[in-house]
Formats: sequence, C-alpha cells, structure tokens
Amino acid sequence: MNHWLKRARGAIGMGVIWALVWAPLAILIGTRIIDPTDAMDEMWWMVGAIPGFLSGVTFSIVLGIAGRRRKLNELSVKRTAGWGAVAGALIGCLPFLLGDTGGRPWILLAGGVVSSITVLSAASAAGSLALAQRAEKRALLNAGANMDDARLTKSTVNESHPLR
Repeated sequence: MNHWLKRARGAIGMGVIWALVWAPLAILIGTRIIDPTDAMDEMWWMVGAIPGFLSGVTFSIVLGIAGRRRKLNELSVKRTAGWGAVAGALIGCLPFLLGDTGGRPWILLAGGVVSSITVLSAASAAGSLALAQRAEKRALLNAGANMDDARLTKSTVNESHPLR
C-alpha cells in the first residue's frame, strides 16, 4: 500500500509542477496573442494550469507503465518526450470526448488545442527528465565528494594513532 501512495504522491507532484509552469505560459499566450484587447473574460492561468496538471499526472502514469523497468539514466530524452506527447494527446482530446466545444468549429479548435497541449507536454516531459538526470548526477557527485573527504590514507592513520 505504501508503494502506491508514493506513486500517487509523485504523480500529483509532477502535475503540480507542470501546472505551475504552464499557467504563466497560458497567461502570456492568452493576453498577448489570443486576446490582446482584453475583450474575453477568461481566467488564463486556469487555461494553462488545468491541462498542465492533468498532463503531468497522465505522464507520470504513462512513465510508470512504459518505463517501469528502466533506471533514470537509461531513459532517453527522445523516448520520454514521446511518452509526454502521448500524455498530452490524451489530455488534449479529453474536452472533445466530453463534447464541450463552446459553440466553435470543433475541427479548428481540436487541432489547436490537441497540438498545443501535445507539444507542451512533450517539452515538459523532456525538461522533467533532464532536470531529474541532472539532480541525480549532482547527488552522485556530492556523495562521491563526501567519500573522498572520509577516505583515510596511510599517512593520516599513522599521524593520528596515539601510540606512534
């Protein structure tokens, strides 16, 4: 049971991190490109945060299934970005499976929504892997530095021995 709780906490954590990254992007895109005159009454941070959270959680599930027998250093950025794209495509299709297009032509809306979420999800997955590999490398280097400090040489043993 504890194993599943750790996985759930990790998936939710990944979703929160992706939501925090995607929300400012949605604000910039929404206020600068889509609605520069501020005529729409949208909460742009939610337009980015909700799909970011869902894509992050879905990516964690896809990664857990597809990469479960691999170590972090065995994962390639290209493959991980592909898994992120799969997660993004699944989440991008979700509003259209639920039937909510807001009265807009669904083909144009679907193309824009699915492609943008897929690309953002692939980039977020690649970035998450790069950050995780960097953190793992730094932890290994720090552990190696601590071992070097703790290593005793013959001269330090002879100097510190009380009978010599």
